[in-house]
Amino acid sequence: MTHQQRRPWIVGVSGASGTPFAAAVLRGLLAAGESVDLVVSRASRLTLLDETGIAFRDGHWHEDLRTWLERGADGKPDAFAVGEAELERVRHWPAGDLAAGPSSGSYPAKGMLIVPASTACVAGVALGLSKDLLQRAASVTLKERRPLVVAVRETPLSGQTLKQMVALDEAGAIVLPASPAFYAGATHIQDLVDFVAGRVLDAGGVPHRLYRRWEGELGGGSRDPRQDR
Repeated sequence: MTHQQRRPWIVGVSGASGTPFAAAVLRGLLAAGESVDLVVSRASRLTLLDETGIAFRDGHWHEDLRTWLERGADGKPDAFAVGEAELERVRHWPAGDLAAGPSSGSYPAKGMLIVPASTACVAGVALGLSKDLLQRAASVTLKERRPLVVAVRETPLSGQTLKQMVALDEAGAIVLPASPAFYAGATHIQDLVDFVAGRVLDAGGVPHRLYRRWEGELGGGSRDPRQDR
């Protein structure tokens, strides 16, 4: 794929707890044949290290990303198979690189998914601070009227954060709390993670089979969701 043909989804990972959500979204995008521009904030690298034991390093991001995406939400390694061809569709931009492609509105992108989004990230994007590439890319996405999905992962929420979430909604973003549902028949922590990731992809219009959809019939939650995938 040439540079002119490539139109990636920008995925921003902030420092909130919930790195398995980000991994599931990334796997879903790649499974759908999408290209990805990845921005991993400095704070999120600490969270990733704490939650998974994986150190995400700029100089070894390709290997570290593979290890991350292959890990299940329960912490087990090699839970998923990630092919080299899929990883070739990912481009990584250091969070401190404000001259990166996604920092400009002329850079071709389909939209941006921030997952998970911390309250600090919500505040920065709502106020237009652009203190790092993640926030700058989000501001660009809003000004270019491209889809921006902000998967907030925090509880409880302060009044100030709620106001900032309303500001994001008014600016055109989709505010999507990382709140898993149980009607899809979750039997494993990965099912709960995949439900949230699936809703993020739904908001971006990306097809997937991460969870069983509601079909108007009671009792579906008692079935194993993996049978429907």
